[in-house]
Amino acid sequence: MLAYIVRRLLQSILVLIAVGFIAFSLFNFVGDPINNMVGVEATDAERDAARKRLGLDDPFPVQFARFAANAVQGNFGQSYRLSIPVETAIAERLPATLELVFVAAVMALAIGVPLGVYTGLHRDGAISRMLLTASLIGISLPTFLIGILLILVFSVWLGWLPSFGRGATVDLWGWETNLASWEGFKSIILPAVTLCLFQLTLLMRLVRAEMLEVLRADYIKFARARGLTNRAIHFGHALKNTLVPVITITGLQIGSLIAFAIITETVFQWPGMGLLFLQAIQFVDIPVMAAYLCLVAFIFVVINLVVDLLYYVIDPRLRLDRPGQVF
Repeated sequence: MLAYIVRRLLQSILVLIAVGFIAFSLFNFVGDPINNMVGVEATDAERDAARKRLGLDDPFPVQFARFAANAVQGNFGQSYRLSIPVETAIAERLPATLELVFVAAVMALAIGVPLGVYTGLHRDGAISRMLLTASLIGISLPTFLIGILLILVFSVWLGWLPSFGRGATVDLWGWETNLASWEGFKSIILPAVTLCLFQLTLLMRLVRAEMLEVLRADYIKFARARGLTNRAIHFGHALKNTLVPVITITGLQIGSLIAFAIITETVFQWPGMGLLFLQAIQFVDIPVMAAYLCLVAFIFVVINLVVDLLYYVIDPRLRLDRPGQVF
């Protein structure tokens, strides 16, 4: 177990180094940030002085080595657009994104898994067919269109929910949260629904498919022959074995929610990391873009490690001591 964790940590470090190198390499070709930092009337000498002050006149290997050495210490440099440390800019936006992702993930799990179990147990029912038909909407429609439709219905026509912004926030032990105020809670509903809709339908269809597969297994037939109740069979045996692939998809989708919240945050002007990244692209703010991708890669690495450890908890076969195997 310990050897497995150590090996995964070493692999994770290599992944982060590769992501940092690729990100820093690509962003050096998206444009010259000096053009956005100085006015059109700036002289060539002023441009050269600004480039030298930021270290942009150094060769690429020198720039990347400096970036990597500082990143290891948690220092990603200065934002070209905001003129503040990158880690400060990300720390200010991180709570908004994490809360949005948390609410969206909870909604996807709380609704998607039960619906998947229901449609798997009642695959020929009318309600199940209606749910499967409706799930095609969540998979087929693009995120930005779903967000616009929700704004049109619930903000413009009905006027129930705000259409943009984070609403009122409350400081809880240094964490700015909007979940502790009614206005802030209303503000997160539409973005969370928009972000979770695809994940919800994906989980529902995955759980349904896995339930149908597990219910055909021999040990389910033996359980029925032993006289176990349907409740014990469905939730004590079938559902538990269904959760292994569900955990994999859920872990990856949580990482995807963080990485691809850009569209949702843009549509609803949600002040999170995704909106910060989009603004950094427009301004060619290379330190912010590189730091954002490194952070997303780090989150994916941590989630994958947690998912693998959850396998060990859920699947007893992985806890068998076998020669030549980690578990």
